[in-house]
Amino acid sequence: MFKSTERPSTSRRTFLQRMAISGLAVGPGGGLLAACATGGGGDEEPDAAQGTETPAEGDPDNPLGVDAEGEVEIWIFNGGFTDKYATDVHEPILQAKYPNLTINHNAAVDIGAELQARFVAGDPPDFVNNSGDGQMDTAQLVADEQLADLTPLLDAPSWDDPNVKVRDLLVPGTVELGTFSGKPYQLNYAFTLFGLWYNKTLFDENGWNTQPRTWDEMLELCAEIQEFGLAPWVYQGETAPRYMNWPLLSMAIKQAGPDIMVPVDNLEEGAWKQEPILQAAEAIYRLAENGYFMPGIEGMDFRDVQALWAQGEAAIVPSGSWLENEEADVIAEDPAFELAYMFEPLLDESTAVLPLEALRATAGEPYFIPADAKHPQAGMEYMRAMISKEGAEGFSNEVSSLTATTFDIEIRNPGLASANEAKNAAGENTYNWFYPSWYPTMENPGIDQVTRKLLLAEVNPEQWADECEAVAKSIREDDSIPKQTR
Repeated sequence: MFKSTERPSTSRRTFLQRMAISGLAVGPGGGLLAACATGGGGDEEPDAAQGTETPAEGDPDNPLGVDAEGEVEIWIFNGGFTDKYATDVHEPILQAKYPNLTINHNAAVDIGAELQARFVAGDPPDFVNNSGDGQMDTAQLVADEQLADLTPLLDAPSWDDPNVKVRDLLVPGTVELGTFSGKPYQLNYAFTLFGLWYNKTLFDENGWNTQPRTWDEMLELCAEIQEFGLAPWVYQGETAPRYMNWPLLSMAIKQAGPDIMVPVDNLEEGAWKQEPILQAAEAIYRLAENGYFMPGIEGMDFRDVQALWAQGEAAIVPSGSWLENEEADVIAEDPAFELAYMFEPLLDESTAVLPLEALRATAGEPYFIPADAKHPQAGMEYMRAMISKEGAEGFSNEVSSLTATTFDIEIRNPGLASANEAKNAAGENTYNWFYPSWYPTMENPGIDQVTRKLLLAEVNPEQWADECEAVAKSIREDDSIPKQTR
């Protein structure tokens, strides 16, 4: 059963002082005028009796103590997944069990802009899908004691089987990914595969290599595609050139092994100048040197660039497995379009530590429960409904994304099926890195804008590494940023 407990509260004054030190503008009434990550609490100690009465300990029908006649306020990021999976899948599951529970559904493109002021005022909602460019800094929220410990949820009986705990239905590593300072504060629900994507129909019709094994083979493929009159590659334009960091770092990891990213995540000096990372930067630089990126995309929005790719104006795009849902409307205009996954090639097949089929995969799309929520029990119960077989299968087929659950589900979409095949081929050869979630501003705008210069050939790989080092140093030396290590 979920129990409210009193805790020391970070004062609103302290919170606003921290924002001032961080360079954020604070508007009238304490509202933040910039969409960056943070949180705050009220001046008063939280009321231990706040919310609702809970049933007796161990109630199998209501293990978290939801007020079945109460209200739950839900906020969903309206981005690549949209919010339809919430309104059409997860919320109906919750409503069916609690027909008298009022579900207050909200969707926003900029979560931080919508909710930061409410965290400052000590009046946050009950459930937050903290995603998108305006996402709040989870580590900072944890440091400010603004998030609820999810241990009661993870130790609760699962939705489908009371003999199985919720935590035992999550893919290994999922709980750890949402853990800060030894406690779980965040649920990463979508299981995302990162890689390269292409239209298999287009490639098959032209006899193009659907899986270059080495970077030299990739460059040969690019030359062939360019000769055909098509742009070989696109990236996500001015909005998100960081998408090209993903194949860059993946190739470095395949060459040297996953441990190469430990110094990067730990902000160690010289981490970005490791030789395999420089080699991978050189590989990406050669795309720019040879003119293999579609001209003009550097000033475009990421959705506009991806639409051009989906319309057949370019061959290859880097992205996560959310791409199929994000561009579903454009892809649907071509009935022959068959989305398929491509592994990042090896830099040197003779010396690579990991196989071609190794890939970056992680539980993503973060969700949390604010500590000062009025009805946190209902927020956690909503999470418990998400981690049901019906919730997982409905989500996957609605948004074309796997979930971080262990259920064996039916997959209906070609891109998702291709991603699932890639996941199975990778087996245990999966990896991830953590600095983007630990230090969001290091990734965006930090490394993001440095990589943009590399893609425009404004800096060479060595200069790119120097500037990445400078970004890491700025994070390392900023005492206001909570540090994580692995």
